[in-house]
Amino acid sequence: MTKQKTALCLGAAGFIGGHLVERLKSEGYWVRGVDIKPLPNYGQTQPDEFIQGDLTEHEFVSRVMWGPGQSSTGQPGYFDEVYQLAADMGGAGYVFTGEHDANIMRNSALINLNVADIAVRNGVGKLFYSSSACIYPGHIQDEPNHPGLKETDAYPANPDSEYGWEKLFSERLYLSYARNFGLNVRIARFHNIYGPMGTWQGGKEKAPAAMCRKVIEADAKAFPYIEVWGTGEQTRSFLYIDDCIEAVRQLMQSDHKEPINIGSEESVTINQLAEIAIMQTCDRVLKVKNIEGPVGVNGRNSDNTEIYKLLCCWNPRYTLRMGMKETYNWIKTQYDANTL
Repeated sequence: MTKQKTALCLGAAGFIGGHLVERLKSEGYWVRGVDIKPLPNYGQTQPDEFIQGDLTEHEFVSRVMWGPGQSSTGQPGYFDEVYQLAADMGGAGYVFTGEHDANIMRNSALINLNVADIAVRNGVGKLFYSSSACIYPGHIQDEPNHPGLKETDAYPANPDSEYGWEKLFSERLYLSYARNFGLNVRIARFHNIYGPMGTWQGGKEKAPAAMCRKVIEADAKAFPYIEVWGTGEQTRSFLYIDDCIEAVRQLMQSDHKEPINIGSEESVTINQLAEIAIMQTCDRVLKVKNIEGPVGVNGRNSDNTEIYKLLCCWNPRYTLRMGMKETYNWIKTQYDANTL
C-alpha cells in the first residue's frame, strides 16, 4: 500500500499558503497548516490539521515540525515536504515606510533560523522557501523600462528594503544548511503574486488588491477618482496565484536547488494597473489621482529565461487583465458582504 505523502505549510492562513494547501489536498497529501493568524473563512479546502502559534519561538517550531510520518530510516517526526511561506510582510505601505523594519528583520529571520535548524534535525524530505524579487539591488531598478531581473543580478547585493535584505539572508541561510547538513531545498523569488482570497484592506494588501478595493469604494461612495502613490510611472509585473502555485509544485518536483524567479514578464505601470482595475466596473468613469506615498523601486520585472528552461511545461496562463477580473470580482463580493 502506498504511504500517503505529508506536507507542512507554514503561513497557511496567508494568501499563497491558503491556495497551496488547497492544491496539496487536491493531490492527496495529508497537510498540517501553521500560522500566527487563524484560518480565514474563504471557502477554501482546509488543512487536515491546523495549529496556531508564533514561529519565532523555537519550541513552538520544534513541536509543529514533528510530523506524523516516518523517514526512509523508520524514524518518526518526518514530513515529506515543508513549505516555508511565513514572514512579516505587507504591501508598499508596510514595507517601504521604514516604520516596521525592526519587526520585519527580527521576526522573519527568527522564523527561518528556527525552521532551517529543526528541518535538519527532523530530516524533512524537501523544504521550499518563498523568497522575493525584493532581494534584487535597488540601483539596477532605477528605470521604469527595466528589461527583467535575472537570477544572477542578485549580487553584488543592494536590496532597497530591510524586507529584501532579510529575504536574501534567508536564501543564504537555507543554501548553507543545504551545503553543510544536506537539507534538500528549493527557493523561489516571487514577483508580486496576486489573486482572490488575499488581503485586500488594512494596509498590508498588495497593489492589485488595493487598486480593486479603491475602485469598488469609489463606486460605492461616488468618488470621482482613485488615489495612486507616486507618479504612477513606476513599473511592475504581477503573477496570478494559480500560475504561481503550479510553478511551485513543478519546482518541488525538479532537482533545481538554486534560487529561481517565479513571476510574469508582462510589465505595466502602476497607473496602467489602476486603469485595468477601473475597467472592471461599468458603473462610472473614474480618474487616477497621483499623490505622495511609498513606491519602492522605479522598475521591476521578472526575467523568466531560467524557469522556462527548467519547467518546460510551465508558462503563465493568466494575463493581467484576466487575473484582475477574477481578483476584482472576489474583492467586490467581500466588500459587499462587509458593508451590508
